[in-house]
Amino acid sequence: MKTLYTARATSVDGRNGSAQTDDGNLSVELSVPGGPAKKQGKTTNPEQLFACGYAACFGSALEVVAKKENATLRNVEIHSEVKLNQDDKGGYFLSVVLNATLPGIEPEVAEKLVKLAHGICPYSKATQGNIEVELKANSQPLKKAA
Repeated sequence: MKTLYTARATSVDGRNGSAQTDDGNLSVELSVPGGPAKKQGKTTNPEQLFACGYAACFGSALEVVAKKENATLRNVEIHSEVKLNQDDKGGYFLSVVLNATLPGIEPEVAEKLVKLAHGICPYSKATQGNIEVELKANSQPLKKAA
């Protein structure tokens, strides 16, 4: 195994606190999902951060598999939904929907690429067997420039 990158962050006071990366490039105030914004500013929550990270990582995985499959991707969008769920025992768990839009790619090819990306994406691998992940692949015609 070869480590390519290590991200480091510190969170203080959990969901009602703050989090910051060691390099200071990301610093956020946190709040409970759906809770009031504190300090007259905007806050985020761990689920939103996870949704952003998973969407970005999955998009990069799509680029890798598309290149291997000789498919040209343009304007790909990954819409992620990270759901915070509660089980009947009062515990919590996450579930995810990844909706990939691949303009100009045939539907069968889009589905294949999304499945292949799911097989190599680090977030997909990290959640495998722990989180239900639903995959959706959408293709649409490329928009012509006016």
